[in-house]
Amino acid sequence: MNKQELTSYLKFYKDFPTKGVNFVDIIPLIQNKDIFAQTVEELGALITAANIAVPEARGFLFATPLLLQKHISSIIPFRKKGKLPFDGDDLQSIDISKEYGTDKLFFRKSDLYSSEKSNNIIKVCILDDILATGGTAKGIADKLLSLDLECNGEKYKIEITEFVFLGELSFLDGRKLLEDIAPVKSLFKLD
Repeated sequence: MNKQELTSYLKFYKDFPTKGVNFVDIIPLIQNKDIFAQTVEELGALITAANIAVPEARGFLFATPLLLQKHISSIIPFRKKGKLPFDGDDLQSIDISKEYGTDKLFFRKSDLYSSEKSNNIIKVCILDDILATGGTAKGIADKLLSLDLECNGEKYKIEITEFVFLGELSFLDGRKLLEDIAPVKSLFKLD
């Protein structure tokens, strides 16, 4: 599917969720079985890591079916406050900056420990729906890269292999914020 075909399914909402923001609605991509299947397949082709870090909520729609692809083995969910049960110090928080304000996300170290590892390295792709300013993806990457992980006497490092998005709002330059960390890949760009 080319960019023009894919973007023809999108809907756009001016001044949502706040004035000055033009919202890209990706929901139509999941309302057509064939388009959804093709979109998931094309996203999977961009991912080299076995593990996917994905913030809620729209990214979940595309990350979960990626587990059916042979080279992807786990998803590490990043959720809003009060959405992840946890024990002890398992829960970690991240402050993120979005195009319309700040927010906080949470994830569990235990989800990282249960992901696929190779030579004490956990390779992670950060996946989300739309790249705008890049604040969410950068916040996730910075936090993952700063972690000191130790489980059962073994120490682990995180490697961000790539950032993958359905699409990019290229006029917001979010790509520039991420490219020093890992390659940025997307199925389409909107100017």
